[in-house]
Amino acid sequence: MKRQNLKERRRLEIIRTACRLFAQRGYYNTTIPDIANALGMSVGNLYNYFESKEELAKEIMITVSEWVAERLRKINEMDVDFKEKLRLFVKSFFEIALEEPELINYFLRVFLVNREVFEGGCEGFACVGSVITEVMVLMSDGIEKGVFRNQSFFPAFTLIMGPLGGMVFLHTEGLLDRPLMDYLEEVVENLWRALKA
Repeated sequence: MKRQNLKERRRLEIIRTACRLFAQRGYYNTTIPDIANALGMSVGNLYNYFESKEELAKEIMITVSEWVAERLRKINEMDVDFKEKLRLFVKSFFEIALEEPELINYFLRVFLVNREVFEGGCEGFACVGSVITEVMVLMSDGIEKGVFRNQSFFPAFTLIMGPLGGMVFLHTEGLLDRPLMDYLEEVVENLWRALKA
């Protein structure tokens, strides 16, 4: 059990380090030896965890998606009104961007840019399905209770995630004139007006 926990901790350390390096340098400019060197481990040992750079890239996206989805799942399970759930969704997304910017940078700078890397099991929404599920739960619950207007899922999904990704991108590029979290209430109000019935 202890050995298994150690192996899982090391696996997560590899994921975090590779995520950071891929986001900083780009997918094609980062090698397995670069990642191993940053971790202070041998290339051979790293291959004991991941068979290839492509596998590691996909696993990062799946793991990051599960981390984000877990936070969103907890919000979906709360007994609060839908405007507050929406506020907590936005706040949580912004917090992740501030606490672990490499995760969001990876999504924006690697996953969306290098789609060819994610073929063979990670196409479309396959690697981010857990996040999409939680957004779908929020929307369908809100529609069912008559709080959100009835609309197709994909326009509603992009209506929520587009502005969040856009704000985080502007933040990471240093283009916002205020700290990211200062925009929370404004973004929530815009989303609320766009979604409510």
